[in-house]
Amino acid sequence: MKKGLIFDMDGTLWDSSENVAEAWNERIRSLGYKRPALTKKDITGVMGLTMDRIADIIFADLPEGERMPLLDQCCDNENDYLRREGGELYPELEETLKQLKEKYHLFIVSNCQSGYIEAFLEHYGFGKYFDDIECYGNNLKEKGDNIALIAERNSLDKAWYVGDIQGDYEATMKAGLEFIHAAYGFGTISEPVTELERFSLLPELMDKTDK
Repeated sequence: MKKGLIFDMDGTLWDSSENVAEAWNERIRSLGYKRPALTKKDITGVMGLTMDRIADIIFADLPEGERMPLLDQCCDNENDYLRREGGELYPELEETLKQLKEKYHLFIVSNCQSGYIEAFLEHYGFGKYFDDIECYGNNLKEKGDNIALIAERNSLDKAWYVGDIQGDYEATMKAGLEFIHAAYGFGTISEPVTELERFSLLPELMDKTDK
């Protein structure tokens, strides 16, 4: 039986919000916009949403036609910035991925722009741990559709999605997979779910969950 663990990015594998804010502010300044600097809190407040929704929230004061073009500029700079600087990994991330890889095929599905997951993998050299990735920026599909796509594309017989916000849970239910809540991340889940208190505890949790 082919089993997989599919991971969300932000609030699950790392917290890149501080560097994302810096990258966006850098690009916004370079384009001549005079506006308050974005903060880590601004970024964490929209992480997990699709890019079009983020543009409407972060740049709500701008004309609708300017929002996505500006966000696209910010995201291009963000990918380059994160490829150089990385973000804040959750403790014992690589050691845990290495351990999980012995029993499971590993994947990433995010609502991010194209190139974001690749920047993460490139900066840390983590490509060797993951079989496949997918994101909103590649195909404009909702997260539930992309989770299902990864499971189907890789012929998984059983799979779990690990994410941190309510939208991750709802996407997992849509895809028909089992959900594990990264409780150390950015959000809470309104339904009873399997809780992961620290990323490093995932192998132990899977020993109990994967029966």
